Amino acid sequence: MKFVNIIGAGLAGCEAAYQLSKRGFGVVLYEQKPKYKSNAHTLDTFAELVCSNSLKSQEISTASGLLKAELELMDCLLLRLAKQCSVPAGSALAVDREQFSQLVTNTIATLTNITIKQGVVEYINTNIPTIIATGPLTSGKLSLQLQELTGGFLDFFDAVSPIIEMDSINMERAFVQDRYNKHANDNEQSKETRGDYINCTIDKQEYDEFFNAIISAERVQPKDWENIQYFENCMPIEVIAKRGYDTMRFGPLRPVGFVDPATNKRPYAVLQLRKENTNGNIYNLVGFQTSLKFGEQKRVFGIIPALKNAEFVRYGVMHRNSFVNAPKVLNNTFALKSHSNIYIAGQLSGLEGYMESIMSGLIAGINMAQFLCHKPTLEFDNTTMMGALTDYITKPNSNYTPMNANFGILPPIENIRDKQIRKKAYSQRALLSLRNTIQNTNILK
Repeated sequence: MKFVNIIGAGLAGCEAAYQLSKRGFGVVLYEQKPKYKSNAHTLDTFAELVCSNSLKSQEISTASGLLKAELELMDCLLLRLAKQCSVPAGSALAVDREQFSQLVTNTIATLTNITIKQGVVEYINTNIPTIIATGPLTSGKLSLQLQELTGGFLDFFDAVSPIIEMDSINMERAFVQDRYNKHANDNEQSKETRGDYINCTIDKQEYDEFFNAIISAERVQPKDWENIQYFENCMPIEVIAKRGYDTMRFGPLRPVGFVDPATNKRPYAVLQLRKENTNGNIYNLVGFQTSLKFGEQKRVFGIIPALKNAEFVRYGVMHRNSFVNAPKVLNNTFALKSHSNIYIAGQLSGLEGYMESIMSGLIAGINMAQFLCHKPTLEFDNTTMMGALTDYITKPNSNYTPMNANFGILPPIENIRDKQIRKKAYSQRALLSLRNTIQNTNILK
């Protein structure tokens, strides 16, 4: 039996382990938890979701929904497990974080051919086939060796939203509903059961007070925060606010698609809260990633009437994310150009997002198996979301930054002017291409 080392039991590492195990390879999976944790991690278990509990939309007319559909065709283990741990979130796939992490841990531990070793890995033996999936917070001696192998890291700053207790929400200034009442039943329902999100209303006077408070609030200021580069899709709410008075109302606080049942009018601004667990007793502040000091979070967010007495289970935090310069060092199998038996997967590879990280682990695991069997590596057409994302991070790019799934990276479809019809056409084209690839390569057998 041929063996592969996988360093890191996050989303990408666990998916790669599954893909190799099912193909008959031995896997030694290294994980530093529970003895050692980064500043962003709290659980002892695998595949911990740090920033949010949402894996984004499942609708096929969205880029994230298309990526899920592709991964489902490719027998993605972690997507299957996530659906077993889902919590109501409208059209999005959101999970109970602790339940999901524990389920992944238990499942990986029962798979054949996988040996789990706990402890910090400080050295990569480049003579042994290895998938490095240590995440964007890789540090210590391993980080130094990786930087030698890849010519140094790039980085940006990422942030995490706060979580509050449901019982502490002032429901006199909030209502339950999905945007555009999208998932409400046609029959009459109570206000408490019409949707998956709690919506906190904010009038203009309250918004003015909140805006002035957040742009002047005190932030945590680590020494290395000079020349900060943020990831656009995970921008701290206070940074969004400083871009202009209405930026929050066109972003995380946008009120479109809502009618406040208390006034029968659209609110001036709305903060959405999403269930964090299956019990529904804690909620995440959607889009409220922040670097404010803890006391400031309680003070400033408490200006929002529904949160005036909010009890925080977890405050928002910020951390530096590192990633390799993928266009220079990786090929489209996620292998290092300089070491064909060393693969890099997950956010360390330069992808951003939970499902994107899982995707990279799946591709790295399959291609490592192909490499070790001296078979052609698996390449996806760029009309698929998997292929387009892989192309994005591995083709020359002088302005390279991490990337989420989006339709903008797909080859355009001409002569379809209607936006929704065009999105569905992207998805139909992608899934047809992927089915042909699976059939022609027999890769799943």
